[in-house]
Parts: sequence; structure tokens; C-alpha cells
Amino acid sequence: MMVSTKGRYALRVMLDLAMQKQEEYVSLNDIAQRQKISMKYLESIVGMLNKAGLLQSRRGKDGGYRMARRPEEYPVSEILKLTEGTLAPVSCMDGEGCGPECELLANCLTRPMWNRLDEIIDEYLSSVSIQDLLDGRC
Repeated sequence: MMVSTKGRYALRVMLDLAMQKQEEYVSLNDIAQRQKISMKYLESIVGMLNKAGLLQSRRGKDGGYRMARRPEEYPVSEILKLTEGTLAPVSCMDGEGCGPECELLANCLTRPMWNRLDEIIDEYLSSVSIQDLLDGRC
């Protein structure tokens, strides 16, 4: 599993918003400057987060984005699964390569290990919230 820049930047955006006053909307320009993310890339990431309901948006002079929930209500796994599509440790578990149709699947001696690693990754990332990251508890 390799987390892309999209996943890492999405976490940075969520952390940035979590550090702001929760009732206020934050402009993309402010986020881009603080996080050193290009506006074009930031727009695609924020669009994805907004469409999934993780953010609220408002247009206009005082517009921008804010978190839809409290920071402790966002598990890291939710954000990474949204941006990455999968957190599977090997391609045969994410529908690529050898999937359920693989003729070796029934006799694959490594598959139980990959399944367990996938569970461990999911359990850990589901147990860490945006608030935990802010507080340094991870």
C-alpha cells in the first residue's frame, strides 16, 4: 500500500480546517498558501471531500469550506479510502491482478497473511481520528 499525494494532501486539508474556527468558512486560497498545495490540485481534492459530504461549502465573499463534523468524528480511514479507493496491501486484493477469479486463489498460501494485514491496516486507520492527529495521539 502506497498512499498517494492526493491522500496525504486530503489529510492535510482536513487538519488545516480542523485547526480553524469550526463555524467559519475557510477560503481555498488560504488553505493553499498554508499547506503549499497548488490551487488546481487543491480544488480537485476539496471537490472530492465536499461531494462525499465530509465538508460543507458556501459561495460568496465570506465563502469557502469547513468541516461537516467535529474532528473526532473523522477516522483517517474514511478520508484515505475516499481518496485512494483502496488501502489493500497488495493488488490481488483490490480487484486488480489475481482476484476472485484467480485460479491460484484456492491454494494461495500468502492470501491469509495479506487478508490479516489488510484488517490490521483498516483497524488502525479506523481508530485514528483527525483530532488524534491534531493531539499527537497516534
